[in-house]
Amino acid sequence: MAHLRRTRGMRRSRHHTQKTGRNGRIVDAVPISERPAAVEDRAVPGHWEGDLLFGSKNSQIATLVERQSRYLMLAKVDRKDTETVVSALIKHAHKLPNELYKSLTWDRGKEMSNHQRFTLATDIEVYFCDPQSPWQRGSNENTNGLVRQYLPKGIDLSTYSQAKLNAIARRLNERPRKTLNFETPAQRFHESVASRLKPQSKGVIRDCVRSRMQTARAKKARCSESVSYWLHASTFASLLHGAHDGSARLARNGAAFQPVVCTGCAVPHGI
Repeated sequence: MAHLRRTRGMRRSRHHTQKTGRNGRIVDAVPISERPAAVEDRAVPGHWEGDLLFGSKNSQIATLVERQSRYLMLAKVDRKDTETVVSALIKHAHKLPNELYKSLTWDRGKEMSNHQRFTLATDIEVYFCDPQSPWQRGSNENTNGLVRQYLPKGIDLSTYSQAKLNAIARRLNERPRKTLNFETPAQRFHESVASRLKPQSKGVIRDCVRSRMQTARAKKARCSESVSYWLHASTFASLLHGAHDGSARLARNGAAFQPVVCTGCAVPHGI
């Protein structure tokens, strides 16, 4: 420094100031060290890890992984600014009941700088990893590698609709995992859903699901291949969320059922 003509360690814009306290940092970020111990040992479901997955032409999607079951949700994101990303995450958070979405762990990306708005809208606490420590979101990083099998680097992610992203997530959620004793994330996640249902709600949901499955079988009888009838988590959770307020609201939420996608011919058969 003493040999420099100007004792300035880094060149900065003339408009730069250090008086704001921001300087590229996320304001009021809650560090991962303050995350409850129950999140760390995966004892309780409902704690998620998230990240942005980037493609060509400035395209990106959000990946969300539930820590206990490794269940995956993919969210279409038009832009990477914080307002767009937070709005997309809020939309997806409202698809799940509070019992299954309690916290979100993110990296230090500026796309979550408006995390306060996410917390106010969803009542979900956001925790941030330490700088340059992606291993603190290990489940999310590993799942991103699986997602890359379907969405390789260099591909334009903006061409994928939300329906296509849901289909990719469904395939990964139905893939057995060694870390789950060769069960699927869908099985583990649905077990978590069922374990948190009130006894009187289980019968109502079971009857509603059974009738809709019978309708789905009738409408796709033309498909010659065997079909698995896994309900998409967002659809099932939307119905589940209404069950807590009685069968009347459950009937209204029944209309929120999405088409069942036939895994044999990959054609959505509407219900």
